[in-house]
Amino acid sequence: MALKIDAFPASGAFDVIQTALKDGKEKANAMKKGAAIFAFTLKNSSGETKTWFVDLKTTGTVGQGTGPDGKSADIVLSLSDDDFAKLIDGKVNSQKLFMSGKLKVKGDIMKAMRAEAVLKAAQTKKAKL
Repeated sequence: MALKIDAFPASGAFDVIQTALKDGKEKANAMKKGAAIFAFTLKNSSGETKTWFVDLKTTGTVGQGTGPDGKSADIVLSLSDDDFAKLIDGKVNSQKLFMSGKLKVKGDIMKAMRAEAVLKAAQTKKAKL
């Protein structure tokens, strides 16, 4: 199931992450590094918001919403679709976005820092596509 929504161009990254997590070794490594459920709430240029999750705590899955099967996210990261695209492309890092107020974090900040390792894996997979 495709996770990309046309109104959120950067949401295609969730398809890339989902593909990466289908590899058993990649999934085990990501779950070891992440060990949390991450929710990404993106706001597009029209002001609409949508949320996707990356579950690196229990299932190793990616989907729409704040968590799989009614579970809630440990960390919610909120940012614009444009900034998320820059983050996935490696043009900016999460700390810079956070310090400038463009990235809002709800939940454990220390766990939120683990999300960058997961996004770096997506950058690598995206580059190979």
